[in-house]
Amino acid sequence: MSALETTATADIGLVGLAVMGQNLVLNMNDNGYTVAVYNRTTTKVDEFLEGPAKGTNVIGCHNMKEFVDSLKAPRRIMLMVKAGSVVDAFIEQLLPYLDKGDIIIDGGNSLYTDSNRRTQTLKEKGILFVGSGVSGGEEGARFGPSIMPGGHKGAWLEIKDIFQAISAKVDGESCCEWVGNDGAGHYVKMVHNGIEYGDMQLICEAYQLMREGMGMSGDEIQAVFAEWNEGVLDSYLIEITRDILTVKDEEGNLLIDNILDTAGQKGTGKWTGMNALDLGIPLTLIGEAVFARCLSARKNERIIASKVLPKLANEFDGDKSEMVDAIRDALYASKIISYAQGYMLMREAAQTYGWDLNYSGIALMWRGGCIIRSQFLGNIREAFDNDPELANLLLDQFFIDAITEALPGWRKAVGASISLGIPAPTFSSALAFYDGYRSERLPANLLQAQRDYFGAHTYERLDKPRGEFFHTNWTGRGGDIAATNYDV
Repeated sequence: MSALETTATADIGLVGLAVMGQNLVLNMNDNGYTVAVYNRTTTKVDEFLEGPAKGTNVIGCHNMKEFVDSLKAPRRIMLMVKAGSVVDAFIEQLLPYLDKGDIIIDGGNSLYTDSNRRTQTLKEKGILFVGSGVSGGEEGARFGPSIMPGGHKGAWLEIKDIFQAISAKVDGESCCEWVGNDGAGHYVKMVHNGIEYGDMQLICEAYQLMREGMGMSGDEIQAVFAEWNEGVLDSYLIEITRDILTVKDEEGNLLIDNILDTAGQKGTGKWTGMNALDLGIPLTLIGEAVFARCLSARKNERIIASKVLPKLANEFDGDKSEMVDAIRDALYASKIISYAQGYMLMREAAQTYGWDLNYSGIALMWRGGCIIRSQFLGNIREAFDNDPELANLLLDQFFIDAITEALPGWRKAVGASISLGIPAPTFSSALAFYDGYRSERLPANLLQAQRDYFGAHTYERLDKPRGEFFHTNWTGRGGDIAATNYDV
């Protein structure tokens, strides 16, 4: 189609024809929407139209003006391009052709602060910006992802029908709802990805405890994951782990045993941990999951260390069935902790950034289409439906009962990991958080005394009102003046 032949017939436009972009376009087409597409490498447009999109109503465009002119007003344009400067570059290319009220949607894994900035900058130009998390991978994009839109609220009614039509459905409800202003959508997607890091690491620790700690075969472990996927651990990640453990290589060996043990990452888990530090939220499990990937990447050092550092660990000689049940309990309880911490972070972010987050609605959006989808999220939704002001998932009766039942096995599995010399950083950090959270008294009184001793940072007293601070001249030489600008 040439620029002269262009007519405004497309309901939405999409820029970026990598796998996610292509699959979203086909999903939109299947749901009755006419989609215009553009790609910086224009040959990809032609390949798409002659390949996966052949026979559809997709409109291919070869320059930006032709692309924008093909869209009905208000123009809805979705960017599925690499996060960062590439998004800004495409926005700048679009702006000369847009009118006030047109909508730009960033569907990539952008940092929420970038979406904050873009919402405000484009608002000044009369353009409505949406920063939307999209989860589910290739299959989700094609047949129904979880979609988490935020940004300029005025855009929601213009994109709602399309987004809810293409999103996953659970019990007839769409896994897409408005999240909040500015970068709220991408923030919730960031936390989703952090939880995803945690879930994956928890599963890996369960696998290694069985494989390396207990000497179970790949087939035995596959049967365990198949059984777990029929119970409380029913989830997409348990399901794919079950399936991965059935795949053999060309020589008939389990493929998983020949995959190099170094994990990659794209940064969203790290962003979650960094934001948790900024907001003062103890996101310990996700932090350990990120660090576990970092440690895995130091493969050459680990090979050397394995030859010189002693293991000094026991051999497993217990009841295999009982230990498998304990590992299941540890996985389930630790998963509860991970989500509890993630929701703590979102609650703090909402207060700090002025967002009105619907925590029950977020659980619904995550129940279908996304990587962390699981039966478990229905319980989270019910918890927040019962008490929208719930301070922590651990205080909901369902989760109190679940933790109480899993706790003995959880402690047994963590103890076994230590005894067997098998690293289980997320199992153990989750248990440490639980024990800290349930403790009326922690040793921070000693920590405050130490801070006051060397830095005159002051402390509060149990027998005095909160907010009243004291300083002690611990050495008799330090004086009675407290520090006001020195902090450790």
